[in-house]
Amino acid sequence: MTSFSPSELGRRIGSGLLSFPVTHFTADDLSFDEGAYRSNVERLSAYEVGGLFAAGGTGEFFSLTATETEQVVTAAVQAAPEGTPILAPAGYGTRTAVEYARAAERAGADGILLFPPYLTEAGQDGLAAHVAAVCRATSLGVIVYGRANATYTADTLARLADACPNLIGYKDGTGDIDAMTRIYTRLGDRLSYVGGLPTAETYALPYLELGVTTYSSAIFNFLPDFALRFYGAVRARQHDTVRALLKDFVLPYTEIRNRQPGYAVSIVKAGMTATGHGAGPVRPPLTDLTRGELAELSALIGTLPTVAA
Repeated sequence: MTSFSPSELGRRIGSGLLSFPVTHFTADDLSFDEGAYRSNVERLSAYEVGGLFAAGGTGEFFSLTATETEQVVTAAVQAAPEGTPILAPAGYGTRTAVEYARAAERAGADGILLFPPYLTEAGQDGLAAHVAAVCRATSLGVIVYGRANATYTADTLARLADACPNLIGYKDGTGDIDAMTRIYTRLGDRLSYVGGLPTAETYALPYLELGVTTYSSAIFNFLPDFALRFYGAVRARQHDTVRALLKDFVLPYTEIRNRQPGYAVSIVKAGMTATGHGAGPVRPPLTDLTRGELAELSALIGTLPTVAA
């Protein structure tokens, strides 16, 4: 049973850095490596985070079956210490998303991240009905993820916030500054706002001015100390520090990430390997970094003053 009411979860999520742990797979048959995953959740939970999102985008939700997703979420709930929020994914069609939300509640998750519907485009009324159905199906707090074929207007989110008390957050994966400005101006503190663009550190400082007080840090998986230092500098508006960390690591990191579609996930697992926390390969249709790219990433990590153990 969750330790957080939706409103409590919303406040917690908005007050600290968010981590999206990778999902560990075995090298031979790409099955879920539960023992290694649990150990990694325990490791990450030792740091001060706003919440852990099990089987999220970095956790390859798109490659997991519904049964596997519930296994991953259950493992995260059981491995994390009391007081660390665990959020679970829901997605695909509306009825499937409802089933995922109910499974998350059974597993003991504290909240839901609602991914866009699968494949098809939809208008605002359809998207609103999709979100409302998931919110009605669970007592957990729900964060809606706006990206790709599911972009939400300020009017739609305002309607949903009025109709769904357990809608607690909006994660922006579009990078549309105008839309984000309208959303925050319209809803203010009714929702918590999460930066959800790939390598969100790149956008963290300007997004803070739009009310986006936190973001999903993939880098936290393999460099938690660096990620927390960066987040602290952002929240303190230490512009010079943020620029230096962007120049020294984040932007060179994104240059490797941008070489292939899907590398936003693959490079995180490569970072795990480079820092001694191997999580196995990615599942198709993603591909792993080449040996040369892994060596390049390892060398980049080696330029940092310290590497988290």
